[in-house]
Amino acid sequence: MIPQSVFLIVAPVAPARVSALRVLLDGMNFEPGIVDPHNPILPFGRFEQLHYARLVLIDDATMADLELFGLPRPQLPTQLALLGECDGSAGELLKEFAQRAEPGLRQIFSHCEGFALDTDLSAWIAAHSLPSAAVYVNRIGRTVDQVREEAALARALAAQVEREPPLPGTTASERRRALVDFARLQVRSGRLRLTPIPPTPFFWWLLDVIHAIGIPLIGLALLPLLILASPLIIYLLRTAERSDVEYCPRPSASAVLTMQKLEDHDLSNSFTAVGPVKPGLFRKLLLRALLVAIDYGCRHIFNAGHLARVQTIHFARWAYIDEGARVLFISNYDGSHEAYMDDFINKVAWGLNLVFSNGFGWPRTDWLVCGGARHELRFKYYQRRHQIPTQVWYKAYPGLTLSDLERNRRIREGLDAGDMNESASLAWLRLL
Repeated sequence: MIPQSVFLIVAPVAPARVSALRVLLDGMNFEPGIVDPHNPILPFGRFEQLHYARLVLIDDATMADLELFGLPRPQLPTQLALLGECDGSAGELLKEFAQRAEPGLRQIFSHCEGFALDTDLSAWIAAHSLPSAAVYVNRIGRTVDQVREEAALARALAAQVEREPPLPGTTASERRRALVDFARLQVRSGRLRLTPIPPTPFFWWLLDVIHAIGIPLIGLALLPLLILASPLIIYLLRTAERSDVEYCPRPSASAVLTMQKLEDHDLSNSFTAVGPVKPGLFRKLLLRALLVAIDYGCRHIFNAGHLARVQTIHFARWAYIDEGARVLFISNYDGSHEAYMDDFINKVAWGLNLVFSNGFGWPRTDWLVCGGARHELRFKYYQRRHQIPTQVWYKAYPGLTLSDLERNRRIREGLDAGDMNESASLAWLRLL
């Protein structure tokens, strides 16, 4: 299989160029929320390994919350973020970006501080690339090609069933065999393509095994120290939870409307949010430890179709920006914003609390996992206030949800499954 990877480029925008950059980014869309995949500036649709991409302007609006409670507010510039998820190496994709979309990238980055006409584009991108602290991929190994090929297969089979309904008395096994023969004929003729799943790159596999074994071993090595320190950790946690600031005012109607104008143009949506980490060494260390654990779970446990009980997220991740002062959260999900938030509240509120309770102003928690996002209204106010507009958002397979992707995967697997009994054949036919 080909694993997926992510990229994140963040650079400060020259203050006098912010407005011009907004206009430029808006010009990459057909209309707000609907990107032109073949726009002349950065034609995302030309890069076949790219699942999702976005361009976002990150301001420091919520940093003003710190001042309300007598805390120092760092003066942060508006920053441009270019980020996405792809098949294979993100580094290789960025090199391809620099080669095939150099004029457009230079046009975009020329609004950023320190970028000049003679700047080495690839070196500048590398210097402004940031790692992600934790990454979730819905199904590791599912490529853009696979998604598109399996969708075409499902459409062709459904059309064939409509064109040639089964004769009376035909068994499910016979119907399936006829459709399998039809699909194989389409593949041989070149009208359908079903690329074999490639082998997993050896070095990725090796690093994945080392990571799967190494993180628990490190945890075991640290366990005696953690046990000894547990009274202090519990004391610091409970003291912090009782004294932490809770600040969840209702977002302005205009801000919510701005977000809503960018949403629901497809069956999937993007979510981008940013906020300051709570002050103090304890919160910073706790957050880093939790993100290591979450990254491990996403990589080795929740990697085959679901994040805990949530099954609507294609990709998600957390990344530190501003030298750890703030955390950026990015996701691509199916359904409406409201349904997305309800999914989290009802299914994994405890998981939200693990990470986001370390964000300034989060609804107050108890014992790290209780409360917090369970305070539904406060939580919804908080996440909307920290959400920022995604100026440009690209999806490689519009109109397809994760339910579609999973159904299409099962259709293809059934095509290659050999003989099936009557009940299995009927279950496969029901997928069409």
